[in-house]
Amino acid sequence: MRKGVCGMLRIGYVRLRDERSSEDTATLKQMGCHVVRAEEPAAPGGGETAVLYSILDFIGEGDQLVVTRLDHLGHSTRDVLRVIDGLEARGASLFVVEPDLSTDGEGGRALRAALKAVAAVEPTWAGRKRRNAPATEDIRALQQAGVGPVEIARRLGVSRMTVWRKLRAMEA
Repeated sequence: MRKGVCGMLRIGYVRLRDERSSEDTATLKQMGCHVVRAEEPAAPGGGETAVLYSILDFIGEGDQLVVTRLDHLGHSTRDVLRVIDGLEARGASLFVVEPDLSTDGEGGRALRAALKAVAAVEPTWAGRKRRNAPATEDIRALQQAGVGPVEIARRLGVSRMTVWRKLRAMEA
């Protein structure tokens, strides 16, 4: 059966990452979710939101995605906005239990405006992985092989400044 008694399908989504996960699942069922989907913690290098994106592919017009906390939708405000945009494109809405938020009506417009304002000042590097600094031994080996600092930086995928700093530290 696709739709509930009210004509809309309420789909619960929870990330299984802490001790509250079982409480969150129970809360979503109490909130009247017809379906509750759980996202397992991702393995290193794996996708973290496969279940969430499958919900976004499935959810239909008039349906509602329900989460207990807004941070279940992403690691940054931009991630949350992408999910809200995806729901809006499908004619669906979002309901957040804590705090009581919804993307429906005037409150939804206010929520979107607030999230856009936060995203505008959020660092652009949010969610990106930091590059590992190259090992001093790698730099030393390339230098001893006659490779210049600019080429070392290119080969190791780091800035020239990083290479220069490591070279200076080796000389000291």
